[in-house]
Amino acid sequence: MNLIAQGSERSVVEPVRSGRLVGTGTAPPPDIAALLDPFRLFAILRRRIRLIAVVAAAVFLAIAIPTFTAPRLYQATALVVLDQRQAQITPADQQVLSALPDKDTNVVDTEVEVLKSRQLAEHVMDKLSLDADPEFGGDPAAAAAADSQARRGAPGGPVVYSADEQARRSAVIDALEGALQVERIGLTYMMSIGFESQSPAKAARIADTFASEYIGQQLDAKFDARRQANNWLGAKLQQMQGEVVRAETAVEQYKIAHNLMSSSGATLTEQEVSQYSQQMTDARTQQAEAEAKLAAARSQLASGDTGGALDSPLLRDLRTKRGEVSAKLADYSARFGAKYPDTISANRQLADIDSQIQGETNRVLADLEGQAAVARQRTNSIASSLNSARGSLAGSNRASVGLEQLQSEADSVRTLYEGLLARYKETSSEAGIEQSDARLVSSAAIPTAPASPNVPINLALAFVAAMAAAAVAVAIAELLDTSFGTGEEIERRLGMAHLGSIPDLTSMGTTEQPHIYITTRPLSAFAEAFRSLRTTLLQAGRARPPKTVAIASALPGEGKTIAAVCLAKSAAQAGDKVAVIDCDLRRRKLSTSLGIKPTVGLLEVLAGKADLDAALVYDSSTGVGILPLTSEEVTPEDVFGSEAMRNLLDQLGARFDLVVLDTAPILALADTRTLIAQVDAIVMLTRWRRTPQKAVEHAIRLLRGAEDRLAGIMLSQVNMSQQRQQGYGDAAYYSGAYEKYYMG
Repeated sequence: MNLIAQGSERSVVEPVRSGRLVGTGTAPPPDIAALLDPFRLFAILRRRIRLIAVVAAAVFLAIAIPTFTAPRLYQATALVVLDQRQAQITPADQQVLSALPDKDTNVVDTEVEVLKSRQLAEHVMDKLSLDADPEFGGDPAAAAAADSQARRGAPGGPVVYSADEQARRSAVIDALEGALQVERIGLTYMMSIGFESQSPAKAARIADTFASEYIGQQLDAKFDARRQANNWLGAKLQQMQGEVVRAETAVEQYKIAHNLMSSSGATLTEQEVSQYSQQMTDARTQQAEAEAKLAAARSQLASGDTGGALDSPLLRDLRTKRGEVSAKLADYSARFGAKYPDTISANRQLADIDSQIQGETNRVLADLEGQAAVARQRTNSIASSLNSARGSLAGSNRASVGLEQLQSEADSVRTLYEGLLARYKETSSEAGIEQSDARLVSSAAIPTAPASPNVPINLALAFVAAMAAAAVAVAIAELLDTSFGTGEEIERRLGMAHLGSIPDLTSMGTTEQPHIYITTRPLSAFAEAFRSLRTTLLQAGRARPPKTVAIASALPGEGKTIAAVCLAKSAAQAGDKVAVIDCDLRRRKLSTSLGIKPTVGLLEVLAGKADLDAALVYDSSTGVGILPLTSEEVTPEDVFGSEAMRNLLDQLGARFDLVVLDTAPILALADTRTLIAQVDAIVMLTRWRRTPQKAVEHAIRLLRGAEDRLAGIMLSQVNMSQQRQQGYGDAAYYSGAYEKYYMG
């Protein structure tokens, strides 16, 4: 089970004898002449001759045999249209059992399916006695005997058939359905009913029978539906009539019991509340006016003004008289002095007038206060009456809830009864005027030429299809075989060195994790693959062995993480100090597969947020240093092209003998192409019999500028059991001769 290709011992930069450069990532240009060489094409045809013969023969015979063995069939077609011109005896909005709805696409398609139904086919079979027709699998003698026995077993009732007879009839119906072709003609309301038979006359007769039975079934369905509707409506009306009487009687009894009698559309209590509410509004208005006058009068008195609200005829006279006396007093005082008799008399008159004004003012104010008090008392009285009426109304309203429920039930019953009565009258009036929704446009004509099979066209199609299928099969077989199965294919088709093959552990009968298996089984063939890879890298013919090695691949899922970890552990087992770096920023596969949940990692070290020693995690079994990625690390920055990354690689190179980088897929991200420019060697992985050659070639082209560091290509996830049988030219083909050298 030695998995290292024979060519892996070569120098990484040594040219292959064919003249193609190893490790350059550049295959020789394709030879167009070789691709168009007729001998090469003939070789391909000769190699695939069995595939061509099998596919071509199978396709040709699959078409030709049914063509020659199939009976000649004649097709007759009847035309049926969904009628849009039916006379409406009753208004469309009053029909109980109306015609089909607006005949849109869905309705027409539904009627097509009705024409294809088994029930209609059974009616046609019974009408034409096709269960006795050998063409459809019928047996005349068995059909006659079964029909006679069934009718004797159910005189006057429906015919009942035995289980065997039902199975025989079902087979005949299946044959009828297979020969029936019902289609809608374009976007019209027309439907074609085609039927194929070995007899032209029979085909026409059966097609016409399908059309007539379809139209007849529509009429029968309407007759039955209308009769059932009348019977049901009559019984329901008798029941609903009693319910209407009971519901309306309950409403009247409830009104009497709860004093809910009404007048002019409202109850007596509601009318009383309405009257009190109006009176209350008037009383409050009067009270507001009285209190406003009183407040204005008091305000005028407080300000010394005795006019305005306190105005009265007597006060006006007294004010006028006071003005006159005041004028005399002023005249006497000015002319004769304060002790003049007329002056003293004028003072006494003025004091007497003031006393009279004060008395009249008090009387007017008392009168305003009395009016305000009366208005308040009237308002309170009306409010008390209104509250009492509202209390009675609340009781009535609570009782009205029950009344509304009873009234609603009575109205519902009455509405339902009236609706049923109207429908009963409609169905009764429409009896006997049913019309079919379809009519026969054209009866089936007896065909004069068979419709199938068309022998010349079928044979021509068979030959063309056979050749096309064979060509497609050969092309597919060649195009699909673009992966790599052996190291010889890698060197021949890519001009690259084959560095070895990594087995798939499941093909070796183990389910153990690869990074654990290489530690527990250090002498296994799996471990030997990575020791050989390490040896090849050390013997690369350079001035010094590579310190930094990038594990790369064209596509995801090619085993880069497994290869990086196992190469690191294999080198550690050989005595090297090894570090492995998770450089797949998107998936962090190395960190997750090893179960590492770091708080700091590669990006933190590059950003200067953490020290390298704090970020390194050491494997307990081999001492391999692991520089992981944290789960929160997401950055669009070009971290791998930075000066910090170059310094980190220099620092790791000074501390470790080997630094392995687990990278992202080359075709998916630009990160790997940036990173590879800073490593000493590149190991490209390609998945055994899975990775397309074009993907590998494109990945190599993207490594432009790093061709001198591309050590070669390594096959991964090799199925050992298949490789021993199919991998001629590969070292694993001879693994049976030396598998005893390995333990595990």
